[in-house]
Amino acid sequence: MKKGKMSLSLLLLMVVSLLVSACGNDGAASKPEANQPQAEQTMTVTHAMGETIIKGTPQRIVVLTNQGTESLLALGIKPVGAVKSWIGEPWFDHIKDQMSGVEVVGDEVQPNIELIASLKPDLILGTKVRQEKIYAQLSSIAPTVFTENLGDSMIENFELYARAVNKEEEGAKVIADFNKLIEDTKAKLGDKTKMEISLARIQPNKVRVYYKQNFAGVILNKLGFARPKAQDQEKFSEDIAKEQMNVLDGDVFFYFASDRDGDTGATKTATEWLSDPLAKNLKVTQKGHTYQVDEAIWNTAGGIEAAKLMVKDIEKRFADISL
Repeated sequence: MKKGKMSLSLLLLMVVSLLVSACGNDGAASKPEANQPQAEQTMTVTHAMGETIIKGTPQRIVVLTNQGTESLLALGIKPVGAVKSWIGEPWFDHIKDQMSGVEVVGDEVQPNIELIASLKPDLILGTKVRQEKIYAQLSSIAPTVFTENLGDSMIENFELYARAVNKEEEGAKVIADFNKLIEDTKAKLGDKTKMEISLARIQPNKVRVYYKQNFAGVILNKLGFARPKAQDQEKFSEDIAKEQMNVLDGDVFFYFASDRDGDTGATKTATEWLSDPLAKNLKVTQKGHTYQVDEAIWNTAGGIEAAKLMVKDIEKRFADISL
């Protein structure tokens, strides 16, 4: 009888040991190996053409707008390919030191699709207003994200691209720093922001008044500047005839001349208009407050880096302008 009891006790002890061991093994199996690869993070980005799924943090990015190039540089990213700058061979002066080794993939209007594919990008950034017709082709190469437009949407476009490259936190800091620059500059300008700023682009045989919905117009508005009544409109721009020159009047007149590839036609047109008797009757001419500014910075670059340089340029110029 004693022997039977001992055998039963021993059997129960063995069963308990096996159960404990099995539970321990199950727990170990539920934990990943220390060197087991983690599943790659994915995110869905909503943009002008719909939704795009992006895996992880893109490393090989091709960018198809001048504005987008500046967005990447501001985030500390050098693209593997980018469209040519509108001015420069091939890059704007203010970014060329950061673009060494970047492949030129055509321009904003005609990107080279075969060259883009050869770079094996893991992300393509572009804009609907320029490249809508080739979106499907680009998407077949790599995940592609498009902004709706350019010009007055610099901040929104920057934020979209920052999300697409998985650097929203860094992007928020860039925007915060830019907003601080705006506020600091407004404080330095003081009452000078009450002066009415006139803005125009001069091309060969053409003068175009720039209203408020363009890159420079947005920056002027952020700084709190007034605009002449004729220019205080929520529009991009409009060509004017010489007889309409009075719409260019104001307290200060900034213009950029669009000379290209050695052609000085825009400068000649500027000289012709500004020496005309109609121009000499403008109050801004009589005050001597007419200034030619860098077109790349004030217009064609259209990105966050140019925006910072434009703000600094305005501060410098207004140091010598009296109310």
